[in-house]
Amino acid sequence: MISTDIIIIGAGPTGLFAVFEAGLLKMRCHLIDGLPQPGGQLTELYPKKPIFDIPGYPSVGASELVDNLMEQIKQFEPGFTLNEVAESIDKLEDGTFIVTTNKGTRHHGKAVAIAGGLGSFEPRKPVLDNLDFYEDKGIEYFVKNPEQFRDKNVVIAGGGDSALDWTIYLADIAKNLTLVHRRNEFRGALDSVEKVQELKKQGKINLITPAEVEQLHGESRLEAISLKIDGGEIQKIDTDYLIPLFGLTPKLGPIASWGLEIEKNAIKVNNALDYQTNIEGIYAIGDINIYPGKLKLILCGFHEATLMCQSVYNRLNPGKKYVLKYTTVSGIDGFDGTRKEAEKAVVKAID
Repeated sequence: MISTDIIIIGAGPTGLFAVFEAGLLKMRCHLIDGLPQPGGQLTELYPKKPIFDIPGYPSVGASELVDNLMEQIKQFEPGFTLNEVAESIDKLEDGTFIVTTNKGTRHHGKAVAIAGGLGSFEPRKPVLDNLDFYEDKGIEYFVKNPEQFRDKNVVIAGGGDSALDWTIYLADIAKNLTLVHRRNEFRGALDSVEKVQELKKQGKINLITPAEVEQLHGESRLEAISLKIDGGEIQKIDTDYLIPLFGLTPKLGPIASWGLEIEKNAIKVNNALDYQTNIEGIYAIGDINIYPGKLKLILCGFHEATLMCQSVYNRLNPGKKYVLKYTTVSGIDGFDGTRKEAEKAVVKAID
């Protein structure tokens, strides 16, 4: 049996950052993830995807962010159970928990943080004849290696952040890049929309809206697509790759049977306090949770992880007063209370 303070289910960016925040409070963590390596969606689906909304990074690659998070938490020596899925949670009489995986590995913890991202997921696929025939033969739902598209004719279909981000990223890689969206308006960040429009003005990409992919062509692999333009006109485009980016369909998997309150395929939490679920001692942070005003952003997951760790600390240390310290003054080691002079300097500055 593996014993720890906090069992974290999900080793994506939110789960990894929770290890850091817990470490500052001298709490140990062990992470469980069904993937064979940490990083969650960032590692499995978008390792080369640029991320633009991490504070302090104008742009950072998904895999680079994961590497940085792993380096940040190395000092706290977290444990990992990888390539195994958390299958059940049992709450014991003393308020602690046993989490068992599909391979029978048992974990004992004083609190559980579910940071499972979207849970298990699959891409939302367009309704097209012979779509399955062209999968891996020109149809790609994820961009794992951008070099795959170098000097190729590429069509991206979609209107969200992923479609916009990959259009911007692949504009200098693909031989010819076309973005197709069924509406004139996009759902992604305004800054990304403006960058795409500028790429169109510069002649670096083709932008076709409103339009939808109507038909796929090619004998042994994808060679062309037909677009239905607004008004009914059909336009045929030669292409080596079609990348439909219509989002992911989340599935909670075993989580749905754990007695948690579920809404819209996500776990309801108390966002007014600490992101705790309806079961005391079980928290949900990151994309897996839902509450009024929820935004599925990595930086929001970092915030939720921080408050969750504060709550767990108070739960495990009832009556013990915790004074928030700033790492800019105390450093990492300062969280053990040894840097009294630094703290006095802060108090004096405030006074």
